[in-house]
This record gives sequence, C-alpha cells and structure tokens, in this order.
Amino acid sequence: MIWTVYILQCADNSLYTGITNDLDARISAHEAGTGAKYTRGRGPFKLVFCEVARDRASASRREIEIKALSRRAKELLITKAMSQASRRRGVATLACRQAQKGET
Repeated sequence: MIWTVYILQCADNSLYTGITNDLDARISAHEAGTGAKYTRGRGPFKLVFCEVARDRASASRREIEIKALSRRAKELLITKAMSQASRRRGVATLACRQAQKGET
C-alpha cells in the first residue's frame, strides 16, 4: 500500500501536515469537516505539498520530521517542491495521486 505525506494550506494560511493512503478521500474528508480536528472550520484547503512513502512507518516518520520544522522551513520545503513540480508541469501532485491508485 502506498502512503502519502501531505501539507494543506488552510484558509487562515496555517499549514496542516498529515499522512494518508487515499489522498483524494482524505482531502474530501477535510473539506467535509470529518478530517482532522485541527482542520475543522479552516477550509477551503489547498494541497501545497505531497510526497510518496513506501509504507505507513516511513510516512509517519516523515510527517513527524515535517511537523518539527519551523514555519519558514516548511515554506522552503513547499517552495522547493513547487518549483520542481512546475518544471515538470505539476507532476509531483499527479504522481502522488497515481501512485496511490496503482497507476505508476
């Protein structure tokens, strides 16, 4: 099973980091108010970062690493990922979604 570490930018400009094995369903849950307690009432959300992990343990470790970063360090991580994705025309987010659906 493929796991994804993701960062959402909330409507209040805060950042939420989480993991999932179904990115689209998890974002829908956040939007519906049934996701994490932190995200309730903070939508709409923008997916600003995602990274594929080989298993849940790896995803959890990476989530902890990202959550320990300062706001500035998270912004740099997001900027770097977006820059790389834009050079590949949005491939990073698409790759996360395809990997979860077994389309890679």
